[in-house]
Amino acid sequence: MAKFEDVANALSRRVRDGVYTTSQRLPSEYDLAKEFDVSRLTVRKAIDLLIRQQLLVKSPGKGTYVMTYSDKVESGRLGLQGFTEAAKAYGKKSRTEVISFGPLDPVPEEISRVLALDTRVNKEIDMLVRRRFWDEEPMTVEHVAICHEYVAGLKPHDFEGSRFALLEKRVAIAYSHQEVEAMLMDKKMAKLLHGKKGDPLLRVHSVTYTADAKPILFDTSYYRADKYSFKSTLTRDTH
Repeated sequence: MAKFEDVANALSRRVRDGVYTTSQRLPSEYDLAKEFDVSRLTVRKAIDLLIRQQLLVKSPGKGTYVMTYSDKVESGRLGLQGFTEAAKAYGKKSRTEVISFGPLDPVPEEISRVLALDTRVNKEIDMLVRRRFWDEEPMTVEHVAICHEYVAGLKPHDFEGSRFALLEKRVAIAYSHQEVEAMLMDKKMAKLLHGKKGDPLLRVHSVTYTADAKPILFDTSYYRADKYSFKSTLTRDTH
């Protein structure tokens, strides 16, 4: 890991631990460089990274400030990421439990339509069901329909890490469309996510594509609403 990433991680932890609070101005680059025993360029690169991650914001002529912070995980805040990548960005340890993986037969009409099976030579679909943990706390349950051509030969244990990292060895992932809806936990989901029947839940439908708009997978995931939020922050370009 580069030095500026170490500094960025340290500053990020301070924000999340409340050492630096919302709207607080950070120490100067000079002071931070002295504290971390690095160059001012390294500090500047660390701050630029946290600005891109929408944790800090720069006010021309005034300094760098902490943006409004929520302790919920903000999906999409760091771009298109998988669960494992997001956990790392938030300083969490992730773990994956593969509940099932295998051929989907018959393929439901919605999945067939979304994954454009009528236009594909290889029409096989595999279904992956996983439960994801952060620091041993269950956070989400995923039901992922994947075109077989991208996962042929893989076994359930292969999906215990980053799904995106695994797929990117076989196909270039470009973008994803998401739809989010609120619902309540049923008995089964409450058991999987350590909640109670009737607790708030977010169901997220995601379709992930290649750059030429070829669908790769259709993901229906269930997130604890007390831990996740789906939003984006828009910043004004001053240039």
